[in-house]
Amino acid sequence: MLRVPTFMHVNEFESLKIQDMTFVAYRNQDPPLRNEVFFEEHAVIFVLEGEKRFLAPEGETRVRKGDVVFIRRGYYFMQEALDRAYRSLVFFFHEKLLKSFVEQHIELVSGPLQEREIDNPLLVFEGNPSLSAFADSIFPYFQRPTPFLNQYLRLKSHELLLLLFENDVTGQLKAFLHSLYIGEKLDLEWLLQSYYLKPLSVAELARLSGRSLSVFKRDFEKQFGTSPAAWIRKKRLEHAVFLLENTSKNVSEISFEIGYESVSHFIKAFKEQYGSTPNLYHRTKNAIV
Repeated sequence: MLRVPTFMHVNEFESLKIQDMTFVAYRNQDPPLRNEVFFEEHAVIFVLEGEKRFLAPEGETRVRKGDVVFIRRGYYFMQEALDRAYRSLVFFFHEKLLKSFVEQHIELVSGPLQEREIDNPLLVFEGNPSLSAFADSIFPYFQRPTPFLNQYLRLKSHELLLLLFENDVTGQLKAFLHSLYIGEKLDLEWLLQSYYLKPLSVAELARLSGRSLSVFKRDFEKQFGTSPAAWIRKKRLEHAVFLLENTSKNVSEISFEIGYESVSHFIKAFKEQYGSTPNLYHRTKNAIV
C-alpha cells in the first residue's frame, strides 16, 4: 500500500513544499499501472495525460485528460493507470491550509450549504480553460528558485480552491470544507466499520476521525467498552476465521486482506486468540466437516 504524500519516491516525483508540507507533486516517470493508495492528506489531482480508474467499495470512477479530482483524506482504494501515457499533478492540502482558506472566505461556505449531505469522498470536476491555465502556471515553480516559494504556493492553494468552487455545481466541496472548518467529527462506529480491515494505525484512525489520539481513545472506550487496538484485533481475527471457513485463500492472502502487513504477526495474533495457527485451524475445521 502506498501512503501519500509520505511514501512518494523521490526518483519518481518532483515536488514543491509549503514549509515542510508537500503541496504539489508531479510524476516524471512511467507510473505503476496498478497500486493501492491511502491518502494521508486531502488531495486534488489534475489529469494531464492518459486515463485512470479508481476502484473502491462505492464503485468504479474513471477520469481522463483534463479532469480534476478532489479526494478526501483517509480515502483508500485501488488505482490503475489505463495507459503508460498517464501524467498528473497532485496537490495536497493539509487541514491548516483548508481551514485558513475557509476562514478568509467564510461567506462562500455559509448558508444552505451547511445542511447539505456529503456523500462522496471523491469528486470529479470536468476540465476547463481556467483549470488548465492554472495547471500550466505551476510548472515554472519547479525550475525557478525563489525565496518567496512558500508565499507563492499559499496563494496558489487559494486560487485552486476558488477555481474548484466555481465548478462545484453540487455544493459537495463547499459543504465538506464547511464541516471541516467547524470541526465536525466522524462517527466512530462508521469509521471503524469502514477501516478496521485496512493497515492503518490507531493514530491514523484518530486523525481521520478529527480527534487527537487521546480524545479518540477516550471516546472509543466510552462507546465500545474496550480500547481501539483490542476491538480492531478482535474484528480482524473474526474476519480471518470467516475467510478460513468459507474461502480457499491461503494464510498470506488472508493476512493481507485483514490489514496485517506481516504474516508472522497475523499468525501470532491468531494463535493467541484461538489457540492454534490459521493453517491448523483450517485443517481441523475441514476434518470436522
